[in-house]
Amino acid sequence: MTPHPPADGVPEEQSFEHDGMTFRADLDGPSDGTPVVLLHGFPGSRQTWKPVVQRLRAAGVRTAALEQRGYGASARPAHVDDYRVPALAGDVLALADRLGADRCHLVGHDWGGIVAWYLAATDPSRLASLTVLSTPHPRAYAAAAISSDQGLRSAYAVAFQLPILPERLLTAAGGRLLQRSLTSSGLNGVTARQYAENLSTPAAMGAALNWYRALFRHPSDIRVVDDVTVPTTYVWSTGDTALGRAAAERTGSHVRGSYQFIVLDGVSHWVPETRPARTADLILGRIGPRPDRPRP
Repeated sequence: MTPHPPADGVPEEQSFEHDGMTFRADLDGPSDGTPVVLLHGFPGSRQTWKPVVQRLRAAGVRTAALEQRGYGASARPAHVDDYRVPALAGDVLALADRLGADRCHLVGHDWGGIVAWYLAATDPSRLASLTVLSTPHPRAYAAAAISSDQGLRSAYAVAFQLPILPERLLTAAGGRLLQRSLTSSGLNGVTARQYAENLSTPAAMGAALNWYRALFRHPSDIRVVDDVTVPTTYVWSTGDTALGRAAAERTGSHVRGSYQFIVLDGVSHWVPETRPARTADLILGRIGPRPDRPRP
């Protein structure tokens, strides 16, 4: 596939087959150069990146925002084990292969960050750089969970292990509980409503929650994430209610390549949604404008 630049700044939706399912991604920006692959988290979507992509496009950067496993009806397997981290990482590599990219710049937020850390540790030759928003390195997170308040901050993930009940509660009354939780943690109401609508059925919500369930069932999947050598920027915000300072500050000890740690004061967990310009600047700071574009 050799996609052409979208006209008038409208992303081009591309679909590709992988693991017996049909995945979708929004491609934007010029077709030459190494792509920047964008991975959303829970309960986001490829639309998470829309305001960020607008700014990256203006800088001449090519982007591919993946609709991750379970977030689209055509790539929504029924079993929890289908959402193990190696499978999620395989989806990203399948997108890169479909783009014809031996290497890509990878950006992940929230759960997308977990997948990004995994790929950086297990398949570094496929990445030109790594930018992670909010989510600390898994080993830093594990250490903080037993030595700080991180365990309490993550208690909601334990509740997600219950069968059926979490998806029913989170989709009831048009997703009112989910919307309230998102807005109270700093997300704007319009985006919170959009995310709730995207996961408005128990099947859709259950697929998103299966990411948490699969990791609880198979913690060894994430234990393989060792120190990374890929050039890395890690961004943490002081207003993040889910992820605390202890893990954020430990993350640098697990990066042996070029590393930059950025702290956003007073910003919530929802970095790409609420600070798109700053997010785009930080991505550009890591990858450079028009990464790897052939010179005339």
